[in-house]
Amino acid sequence: MTHGRWHYWNESERRSWQNPEAILADIGMRPGLTFLDIGCGPGFFSMPAARIAGAAGKVYGLDIDNSAIEELRKQAAREGLDNLELRVGQAEEMILCEACADIVFLGIVLHDFQDPARVLDNARRMLKPGGSLANLDWKKQSMRLGPPEAIRFDETTASRMIQSAGFWVERIQDTGPYHYLIVARPA
Repeated sequence: MTHGRWHYWNESERRSWQNPEAILADIGMRPGLTFLDIGCGPGFFSMPAARIAGAAGKVYGLDIDNSAIEELRKQAAREGLDNLELRVGQAEEMILCEACADIVFLGIVLHDFQDPARVLDNARRMLKPGGSLANLDWKKQSMRLGPPEAIRFDETTASRMIQSAGFWVERIQDTGPYHYLIVARPA
């Protein structure tokens, strides 16, 4: 499956270099929260988030790839998870809910959007007061995985984009050899 200019990895391969449950715990995911996964693909983060959110929580997934959304729907049905609401569409054009999210998550996708500033503005509109934006992305360096280095955003560039969209950056940290994480809150 393609996403942007690169591909999805199968889950077991991806788990060898990225732990979604650990990342979700680090950004504060817990039972009862509303989590928005923008550019969710086939659900590498949406499924664990739905398991964590439980019956009292909700997970929204949005992606432009209908086949990825369909695969995520099937996986959720197999596990009996009914707390996911999935949509096909462009993040630049969609507001899934107004001020409803505890966490808006962008998982290695910010560089894929045609208008990242608009996606970030939409994310701010979807967050509850006091909610947080989590942007997990590829480090801007040469490596065997991920999109071409030329289209990646380094931590400084991504932080400036996030701040320009009306957020204050709470922290920036490494999350393994390939990624960094920026956690921000509406200003």
